[in-house]
Amino acid sequence: MTNGVCQSAAIAPLAESFEDAVLPHLAAGRRLARWLMRNEHDAEDCVQDASLRAFRYFQTFTGGNGRAWFLRIVRNSCQGRRGPRLALATDPFDEQQHSATHLSTDPEMLMMQTDNIVLIERALSRLPARFREVLILRELEGLTYQELAAALDIPMGTVMSSLSRARQALRAAIDDQLKQCGTPARGAQEPCDKRF
Repeated sequence: MTNGVCQSAAIAPLAESFEDAVLPHLAAGRRLARWLMRNEHDAEDCVQDASLRAFRYFQTFTGGNGRAWFLRIVRNSCQGRRGPRLALATDPFDEQQHSATHLSTDPEMLMMQTDNIVLIERALSRLPARFREVLILRELEGLTYQELAAALDIPMGTVMSSLSRARQALRAAIDDQLKQCGTPARGAQEPCDKRF
């Protein structure tokens, strides 16, 4: 009986399965691809390509952080598809974001939150792709510095300096957006109806 238990323990797989390592991170991959591609359909294509590549080459996954590994594949897939048409891409209308189904007790607060979201999205869209990638992965997806280094395939020191420069660029882009709206400083602002 003891011999049978030892044999079944030796047969048990030591590595994670594809379902455990990759599938929980599909939503994060979609969000990253949407930010990088700026088009819902292209983003879905990139995530599908990345998922197929991850499945095909899963035997090369040595364990560890499946999220960083998969997001790196998504990033590479997006970079392979990007081209001159990226500058011409526009953001599609998001029915959920702009629908009137969200109830709020304070319309003024809702308007300020919406203005802040639009301001940040516009500022992010004006950043170079390398800054946008590192900010999205760190601030929106919550990757650690180690995960960022693995996902972007860069050293830890480069992650920290890139993140610092990206944050500075975002601050400058937000300040520029506020100046264009006629708001002198970050803080309480009036809605900006200017189209950028």
